[in-house]
Amino acid sequence: MELQNSVKDALNALYHHPDDVFRMEADRWLQNFQRTIDAWQVADNLLHDATSNLETLIFCSQTLRSKVQRDFEELPSEAFRPLRSSLNTLLKKFHRGPPKVRTQISIAVAALAVQVPPEDWGDGGIVNWLKDEMTSHPEYIPGFLELLTVLPEEVFNYKIAARPERRRQFENELTSQIEVALNILTACLKISELKEQVLEAFSSWIRLRHGIPGSVLACHPLVYTALSSLNSETLSEAVVNVISELIHYTTAGNSGGIPVQMPLIQVIVPQVMSLKEQLRDSSKDEEDVKAIARLFADMGDSYVELIATGSDESMMIVNALLEVASHPEYDIASMTFNFWHNLQHILTKRDSYTSFGNEVSIEVERSRRLQVFHSAYESLVSLVSFRVKYPQDYQTLSVEDLKEFKQTRYAVTDVLIDAASVLGGDATLRILYVKLYEARTCLGNGHNQWHPAEAALFCIRAISNYVSTVEAEVMPKIMSLLLELPHEPQLLQTVCLTIGVYSKWLDASSDGFPLLSSVIKVLLSGMSKSEDSAAAAAVAFRHICDDCRRKLCGYFDELFSIYHSAVIEGGSFKVSAEDSLHMVEAFSMVITELPADQAKQALEKLCLPVVTPLQEIISHGPEVLEKKPARELTVHIDRLAYIFRYVNHPEAVADAIQRLWPILKAIFDIRAWDMQTMESLCRACKYAVRTSGRFMGITIGDMLEEIQGLFQQHHQPCFLYLSSEVIKIFGSDPSCAYYLKILIETLFKCTTCLLTNIKDFTARPDIADDCFLLASRCIRYCPQVFIPSTVFPSLVDCSMIGITVQHREASNSILTFLSDVFDLAKSTMGEQYLTIRDNVIIPRGVTITRILVASLTGALPSSRLETVTYALVALTRAYGASALEWARGSVSLIPSTAVTEVERINFCRALADAASGIDVNSLMAPIEELSDVCRRNRTVQEIVQGALRPLELNLVTVS
Repeated sequence: MELQNSVKDALNALYHHPDDVFRMEADRWLQNFQRTIDAWQVADNLLHDATSNLETLIFCSQTLRSKVQRDFEELPSEAFRPLRSSLNTLLKKFHRGPPKVRTQISIAVAALAVQVPPEDWGDGGIVNWLKDEMTSHPEYIPGFLELLTVLPEEVFNYKIAARPERRRQFENELTSQIEVALNILTACLKISELKEQVLEAFSSWIRLRHGIPGSVLACHPLVYTALSSLNSETLSEAVVNVISELIHYTTAGNSGGIPVQMPLIQVIVPQVMSLKEQLRDSSKDEEDVKAIARLFADMGDSYVELIATGSDESMMIVNALLEVASHPEYDIASMTFNFWHNLQHILTKRDSYTSFGNEVSIEVERSRRLQVFHSAYESLVSLVSFRVKYPQDYQTLSVEDLKEFKQTRYAVTDVLIDAASVLGGDATLRILYVKLYEARTCLGNGHNQWHPAEAALFCIRAISNYVSTVEAEVMPKIMSLLLELPHEPQLLQTVCLTIGVYSKWLDASSDGFPLLSSVIKVLLSGMSKSEDSAAAAAVAFRHICDDCRRKLCGYFDELFSIYHSAVIEGGSFKVSAEDSLHMVEAFSMVITELPADQAKQALEKLCLPVVTPLQEIISHGPEVLEKKPARELTVHIDRLAYIFRYVNHPEAVADAIQRLWPILKAIFDIRAWDMQTMESLCRACKYAVRTSGRFMGITIGDMLEEIQGLFQQHHQPCFLYLSSEVIKIFGSDPSCAYYLKILIETLFKCTTCLLTNIKDFTARPDIADDCFLLASRCIRYCPQVFIPSTVFPSLVDCSMIGITVQHREASNSILTFLSDVFDLAKSTMGEQYLTIRDNVIIPRGVTITRILVASLTGALPSSRLETVTYALVALTRAYGASALEWARGSVSLIPSTAVTEVERINFCRALADAASGIDVNSLMAPIEELSDVCRRNRTVQEIVQGALRPLELNLVTVS
């Protein structure tokens, strides 16, 4: 009674107390209460209490539902019958509502049915029990109907803490009782006020997707009721749900497929098609039109393979879907977008035609189908292209509305790409050019309506990848138009982006540099107009310099002033620091086309405006350098990184990095404490190493000496990832072995001292992540240096401590490192070091296996299951019978209350199969089942982790 009053008081505080602190405290107390075993009795008592208010009833029904779903195992076996009896009484008590309470009680009963075998409900399981209850107590049918609705839904509810085997049994039980369930629902149709509820329950049972033949359903009273209701004055959601589920059912794999379901299809399609005229009926309620559109979209999605044959009947559905696509409401029109994509995929992919035999027959049929659907996709282009037009008041749109508009544009882009795939890019371009030409008239006569032209250009840009580079009919006209359009900011932004995506066409154009010169002038206007148009122009410039570099490399000096204005402070361009990187990349790619001697000079010129501000800062002494905001340094260092990355002249870059090393070293020495600056600097060095490779000479030695010294003082993770790049480039070079050995021993000794317990891993996951990424690189590129080193055993020990860190990247890096250790024989030269590896792994095998099994069963989130499984399988394949023995020992620690002997055996058998070389994907089911079983609720998970204790490396088991 005291607890019941506490619950009421807490609920009163949660819903009515004026102080947020009190409400949060009440919420926390109630959540903790729900986890206690007392919650069963208290919730049950309050639900039976006639004085409980609505808030109490809702909370207690939710509590009881979640307890049945998650914590049923807390109860003794003899508690089932009194619990079922109580829930049944509550279902009758709330048979007229409140609806929220009735739903929760219904779900609780359904969850109970999932948990216990069918014989506990009597002959025929819960469905027959329910039938008997409805027969005996017809006055409570509304409550029982809700239970009948949620029953099949609970088959797929993984919140219920049932074992996978029991879940499968429950699905089979319900499947075997479908006929009984449908008979109950048919009988309930006689009560007219229950029609909606009956149809909702029918939808739920169809969703099980288990094979009732189409011939049976085609003449079933429930189907007839739903179809005959389609022509009602107002369409009910229940009717639409039934027809929608029936459509999906006819193509479901386990329903027998289209041939078996054809009688049902032949009944559904004409009935839905008869609704086509209502799509245009302006007097029709919008929700009804949306429901009709949904049915057409469902037919299109489900029968797309039939439709793709291009028969006369299928074209009737296509025309109806074009009608939906033409609806002024975007939410309705967009329902068809998925269909157009899937149809395009079938029409254009060769796999769709393999049944036609030889290549000639395939090509004939493919051409026929593409021709059949040609006009439909032409119409589609016109129907969707206007939807990307900016609204007149776009500047006053809210953030949410603007986001929605952008999503609409992305969706229309996908549809235009589908159309271009069917029609061909050049044909689609011709349609869109007409739109652009028509839109141009809106720009004259003082109207200045730029919106239609911008929309047409957006669409032209969307299909750029499908337009041929030799298109000569329309593209020259479009390019001429682009040069004439007014420089309104939004329009100019799209003009710039369009120029950029057609850079390959510009390169192939016979006009050569004069046309390029003209479009570059447009881009310069974009850079000067607004930040948005400047960003677009910078991206476009990068595309042009990438694809037209051969034409532009002869004009490097003339173009350099553009680059200089983009990267210096106070220039005339409105290019942001971030967007200026596109300009750096653009000019770097042009330099790549120059001969080596010219490239070296051009590279110096490119670096000069970037390096000068850094030299200026350094010249004022260490104190000034140390106090500078990081952004004032990284803006220039990031540009250097792009230069080193995209100038593909290894010797020139090596020469540049050697010349600039004193500047970089000064920043390393003074700013080593600053993570942001160090990350930027290490990124620049990484690209220098990657591009220069072995041309770096003495600079690489200086760089390695610098980072290993600074890492010991400042522990910056970026020093580790820079080292990873060095290992990748120089790892196999025998002349570097001595230096690399010193590097990795220094870095790994320091790291293992930083990561001595799981709290250290949790506090510095970035260090852990980069450390074990580096270790994996060492295994792949220099096992001859790493495996015999003194740090290898301590790094394995360190990995065992950190496997269960919750940080995703850190955990994955550690697991990948261990997998690489187990797979050492696969790496270059790795096989000769297997004995050293075995001397480290075998003494630790029992512990490693136990930690991996703990990770599988709850120490790590289920999203890491695949990575953990691969590590365990790699261990098993490397150590065979020994690893299997370690695994058996680990799973034997889990108490039988959590895992059955059969589940243990299945898991160990899967690992044994993995050891014999069977593909791991085929073995996932037993491993996933052990994982699911051990995570089925909080209590079980705590029992399992308490037995496996993954954080204890020196666990001694007592048999």
